[in-house]
Parts: sequence; C-alpha cells; structure tokens
Amino acid sequence: MKSHKGMVREINEDFCDVVIGSSLMKAAFIIADGMGGHNAGEVASKMAVEYISEKIKENEKDFTEDSVSDFLKNIIKETNGIIYEKSRIPGPFLGMGTTLIIAIFLCENLYLGHVGDSRVYMIRNGEIKQLTTDHSYVEELVKNGSLSRTEAERHPQKNIITRAVGCFESVEADICTYEVYQDDIFILCTDGLTNMLTDDRILEITVKHEDPQYACAELINEANKNGGEDNITVIIIRT
Repeated sequence: MKSHKGMVREINEDFCDVVIGSSLMKAAFIIADGMGGHNAGEVASKMAVEYISEKIKENEKDFTEDSVSDFLKNIIKETNGIIYEKSRIPGPFLGMGTTLIIAIFLCENLYLGHVGDSRVYMIRNGEIKQLTTDHSYVEELVKNGSLSRTEAERHPQKNIITRAVGCFESVEADICTYEVYQDDIFILCTDGLTNMLTDDRILEITVKHEDPQYACAELINEANKNGGEDNITVIIIRT
C-alpha cells in the first residue's frame, strides 16, 4: 500500500487503510479519492476511510457470506449521509465528496463496494481485468456508443464523475462478489494511476515484482515520470 501526492497537486486528497481480520474475514482494504475546494477533498476521503475502518473492526466477527454484501450497502449509505451533512454547511467543506472502494476478503470470496472512478483490477493467469465500472461521464459515453474505449482514454473530460460519496443525499453503490483463486493478484487504485499508465503497463509492473510493496512504489514512480498529474494511491494484494 502506498500513496503519493503526485507531481502537480499541493496536497494528497487520497486516503487508504487496511483492516486485518480475526475470524472469517481475512482482511479489508479501503481506498478513497477526495474532491472539493481548499482541503475539503482530503477531509472527505479521510472521514470515509476512518469511519468505515472502525465499523469493519466493530462488526467483522459477525460477517458471514450472506451478510457482508448488506453490510457494504449499509455502510456506504451511512458514510454518504455523514459526509453529506458536513458538505452542506457553508464554508470550506461545502460540496466536498469522495470516491470509494471497499474490498473485503471473506472465506474464499472478494466482496466489493464501489462508488466513483477509483478502480479494482484482478490479475489471473497473466491477464488483467477491471472488476469495477467507472461512474464517470466518459464511461457513459462509451456505454451508449458515442465514444470508443481508445477515444475515452484521451478524452479531456475523463475526470468528471457521475457518482460520489457525500455529494448528494443518497448514493447508489455497486456491490459485487468474486471468487478468489490461489495466486490471484488484486489492485486497488485511484485515477491518478490509471490516467498515467495503461492497463497493460500496470499488469507488466505488478507481475514483474513479487514484493507487492515494491510493485506499488514502482507503479507510483512511473505514474510520476509520466506527469503525475493527480494524487496516486495503490494497494496490491497477492492471494
């Protein structure tokens, strides 16, 4: 796990955490990319990650394969409400919000909760697959056929997201489950990485380095060499 402010931004508005489990839950990983004026994005992402981390620690002993998806849905709803109330108050936090990824490894499955354009990838048998769908303006254009995937990668408005935690009274989260196989690799990252590196390059660097901490550092180094136009946060999990 590693985070960097990049080469352009003055502060790092990304935030992340890991919670190690003590029962059926092996571990949980959380990543958030804040947005808003002044330092508001930093506040929103930190609020989200810290609140969710504490709730996972309080509840993880009760997690079952049947209950964890409902937990994800409810905790994102709660987090949205807490940030939204603060973001409505006139002042430095007005309009703040954050993307959010929650990844819970329970039994032999990965349970994901996702809002925004931060991403989760899976590497299996030498191939990389994006498990999340960006909640973004450009992704909507791709879905309706207005843009090709290649055109989307270079689109000037690719940073406009259509969903975020804390920006509206309610938010719709994507909740999904994936079976985990031995030797799978999972990557959680903010768009500071994916806007600077192609999926193929992310794959190449990740599989080249067996040490996930070193691989995180190499991904961030290369993103910064390519311009580092945003904050960059990467979590790599080897199973």
